[in-house]
Amino acid sequence: MKSNYTSINFKKWLDKLQQESWQLELLISGVSILGLFTALEPLQHKINEASVVGSPYRYIFSFLNTSFYILIMNLVSHVVLRGLWIGAIGLRYVSGDIDYATLKYSKKFTDYLSKKVGSFDRYISKLEDLCSILFAMTFLVLFYFISFLIFMFLMAAIINFFATSNMVTSNLNKVLIFLFLTGLLFSYLIVFFDFITQGLLKKKKWTSTLYLPLYKIFSILTLSFLYRPLVYNFLDNKFGKKVLLILMPLYIGIGILSGMKNIQSNYVSHSNNSSSTFSHNKNYLNLMEENQYVNDVAINSKIIEKSYLKVFVVFKDEIENIIFQKDTALKPEKDRRGVKNIFFNIGEKNNQDIDSIEKVYLNTFNKVYQLKIDSTSFSSDFISTKLNKQLGFETVLPLKDVSEGKHILRIDRTNFTRKEKNEITEKVIEIPFWYYKN
Repeated sequence: MKSNYTSINFKKWLDKLQQESWQLELLISGVSILGLFTALEPLQHKINEASVVGSPYRYIFSFLNTSFYILIMNLVSHVVLRGLWIGAIGLRYVSGDIDYATLKYSKKFTDYLSKKVGSFDRYISKLEDLCSILFAMTFLVLFYFISFLIFMFLMAAIINFFATSNMVTSNLNKVLIFLFLTGLLFSYLIVFFDFITQGLLKKKKWTSTLYLPLYKIFSILTLSFLYRPLVYNFLDNKFGKKVLLILMPLYIGIGILSGMKNIQSNYVSHSNNSSSTFSHNKNYLNLMEENQYVNDVAINSKIIEKSYLKVFVVFKDEIENIIFQKDTALKPEKDRRGVKNIFFNIGEKNNQDIDSIEKVYLNTFNKVYQLKIDSTSFSSDFISTKLNKQLGFETVLPLKDVSEGKHILRIDRTNFTRKEKNEITEKVIEIPFWYYKN
């Protein structure tokens, strides 16, 4: 049955629910905190995986990671304040209100405390208001995150559509696509400006007239029409507006702090990959921790005791782009890379065609990549594989003619300049290892 929000009974029910809502707030906060902490580790794995392959989704995952920490901070603060509120109510039951006369302070201090601290009931009332506003603010922030992610996915989908279509062949189309994306981003920045200024563009007659159509469009694109009543209920409440003004800089500060890094030395670097002077565990398969991902290239061990060296190269989109430039016949008419629905495989090539093309693909890959141990070159004979849930290429190098001691595996590859499309040789990685016959 449809509720009549103007009826007296409905208002009485809401008033009663308001008085008992703290129990639901604590229950929801506890469950949400547990769920968020549980999701942090899998999300960090997704960030690592996306960072290794250079996926643009790593920015979205990183944004989600920061968002989770902000939500946890809000919910933990809410639980602590609710605990303080419950404790204050319990103390009021035992001790009643504050009796400043019993404290026997001087008249100056008694007057000051009576004015600044006030009654205990006022303190409890302020705590109640703060807890309710903070709890509602938490879910309002969650909706803001969702709106931002929807916009990011929309931008990514549009860019992916243009990148995989034939619309970017001419310079005119490239200019039009650039102007379209720039206009969309600029429109979003206008909406964001109105948000951080708490509706500044809605206050003037001429700005509100220009802004209203954009506001309506983005209300649908970001699904913000679902939570608008929460926003305006905050903005028409002075206390809620103050809390909002305090929390926003705090959120920005958390975002900045999450990107900080401790630099221990001016010269000894801790990079994401090994080099001739630095060894990273992510470049050695036997030293990798559980749920850790290979950075670019990995070998089987830092100390090699057998007469062979296993080399694994992680697949990245840029590798396939180089292969397409090396052998233009391999470039498909329609790029099938990206997130696809497994139920729609219309137009896919049969397995026989894929197998034959894959052999040509690997042959081109072996022409692109060059391997050296110190100054000795080795023929590249990679095959495709999947290691530790990572797609890539592997090969095995013989070490029977290699002397014992420290060596450097160097991997180079052919690349192409953007404008002239001339072939150049670039260093991919250098990995140190020690070889001692068992």
